[in-house]
Amino acid sequence: MTPQFTPDRRSAMQLSLAAATLAAASFSASGAKGAAGGSGPVHDFDFFFGSWNVHHRQLKARLAGSTDWLEFSGATITQPLLGGQGNIDDNILDKPGGAYRAVTLRAFDPKTQTWSIWWLDGRNPDKLDVPMLGAFENGVGTFYADDTFEGKAIKVRFLWTHSSHGACRWEQAFSEDGGKTWETNWTMDFARTA
Repeated sequence: MTPQFTPDRRSAMQLSLAAATLAAASFSASGAKGAAGGSGPVHDFDFFFGSWNVHHRQLKARLAGSTDWLEFSGATITQPLLGGQGNIDDNILDKPGGAYRAVTLRAFDPKTQTWSIWWLDGRNPDKLDVPMLGAFENGVGTFYADDTFEGKAIKVRFLWTHSSHGACRWEQAFSEDGGKTWETNWTMDFARTA
């Protein structure tokens, strides 16, 4: 029986294949830090090229008033794509109960001066998360998307900060009230290894 591809699934698979192909070509042509050192918003994520150890904190129950956190380690390798106009990272998440892998793909749109960010969880390889859209201002990257969580419409926010070449932070928050209040439910603290 031939699998049925919906437009969303087809797009996700095409994006995944394109990202893998571009990552291999970009990495071999330019090296992991080949696009670093430029200026302007197309270089906002240049600080993230390289290898990192990651400390994860995840809220055990999201949008449920929980204050209990799960902590675990991981690793990330980030490299440029699209001649520096995009990037990709490969993540290992050593979550208790089972490690898994995930990929983040980012692309910069010079017309709008904004970034789009997609997350692909290796446990669900046929589902690409909705793109997060945003930009950096005063050293902080802020990205938003409309999504659903447990059947309810929510807003999602990513914040990216970096205080030095050797450390940076990502955090995710959800809002049930259209962005009036936010619950941070996942943080990643990165420490450079290479």
